Amino acid sequence: MSVFVDITPSEGHTGQEAAHPRASGVSPWRGRVTRAALPLLSILVFLGAWQLAAAAGIWNQTFVPYPSTVWRAFIDTSTTHNGVRGYAGYLLWEHLYMTLRRVFAGVIIGVALGVLLGLAMGSIGWLRSVLEPWLTFLRALPPLAYFFLLVIWLGIDEAPKITLLALAALPPAAVATTAAVLAAPVGLTEAARALGASRAQVIRDVVVPSALPETFTGIRLAVGMAYSSVVAAELFNGLPGIGGLVKDASNYNNTPVVLVGIFAIGISGLIIDGLLRAVERRAVPWRGKI
Repeated sequence: MSVFVDITPSEGHTGQEAAHPRASGVSPWRGRVTRAALPLLSILVFLGAWQLAAAAGIWNQTFVPYPSTVWRAFIDTSTTHNGVRGYAGYLLWEHLYMTLRRVFAGVIIGVALGVLLGLAMGSIGWLRSVLEPWLTFLRALPPLAYFFLLVIWLGIDEAPKITLLALAALPPAAVATTAAVLAAPVGLTEAARALGASRAQVIRDVVVPSALPETFTGIRLAVGMAYSSVVAAELFNGLPGIGGLVKDASNYNNTPVVLVGIFAIGISGLIIDGLLRAVERRAVPWRGKI
């Protein structure tokens, strides 16, 4: 005995209507507004808590200034006022430009070397055994531990700053790429070899595409590590530069300017990470699909 089940959508409820977001009472605009409103709400809550903490008078204004004081410091460092140009003779955007230029140069060098090193370590077992302890050693070192040595070797100009940022960016990129190469699907690599692909072709056509998603994660971590080392990199001769601005202002207990520098680093870091995410979505559309 056969049983026939009618799965045709009933009248007035087609399959397309069921799949449409409005059929379930969910508006696409509502989701977008919610995603935009939550970060804004968190910022408002933070500013409110900050204002209350400053107004409470528990801490001296030197330690916890009002948000309005920090805003005035931002305006002062961004403009020419009373004959004074920005901070230390440079506007805020000029400080930020110099820092971003250093970070960009250091990240390019560190990530390029890290990705190449990761590909080699992931593909050659003995090379991984030799270099992995040194990468772990370098990752464990705080930037200040070897920055003074770089200053002795390279002077106080741009070379030690860029070298420090490159050394900070290299290990995350190398470790992530190595792990990604080792995690490449064995079935695909064996199939490519069975079809006559050479080692270089297997790496180019199978290993690299499968490793790209995790490699991008490593690149984002590398940029974060470089950013976290900016203040250390600009300890000496760091003006113009955001790290130099923060360090110089802290010498005079100028907390509002220090906070302006911190916010400049953090906000620019968020923007760069968002750009990297956008590039990743374009360059690796197969992430999570294979």
